[in-house]
Amino acid sequence: MGLNNLRTFYQALVLDHASHPRNKKEMKEATAIQTVHNPSCGDMVNIFVKVQNEKIIDVSFTGSGCTISQASASMLTQSVKDKSVSEALEITKIFSDLAIGKEHTSDEIEKLGDAAVLTQVMQFPARIKCATISWWALEQALLKKG
Repeated sequence: MGLNNLRTFYQALVLDHASHPRNKKEMKEATAIQTVHNPSCGDMVNIFVKVQNEKIIDVSFTGSGCTISQASASMLTQSVKDKSVSEALEITKIFSDLAIGKEHTSDEIEKLGDAAVLTQVMQFPARIKCATISWWALEQALLKKG
């Protein structure tokens, strides 16, 4: 895939998730809830997680912010739903590591699902917090719960 095709794919996927967010809803039966706010840009994400027998049986989000923050939250919910808590924490660590420039294998990056495309955002330091805010919220929710 050429660089222009990759950029077009990235833009289309991010815009699709931002325009049609998956799992964007409040979850009253959540076992853990975490809110993270980025005061520098105004992004805000609430993560709702329902864990049963150490497995994430449902995850959702609400919030507001830029296209990247909302698309990232949508992609995150798809990446971790039906995963074990330890798998979800591993996925959030991979995403956070990529945000600060650490490298991972292609097999590890593949665990991110659609969110792997957000690694392109990491080239723009001002947007890293937008992409990672929901991942930090999920990590905090899972660690608080556990």
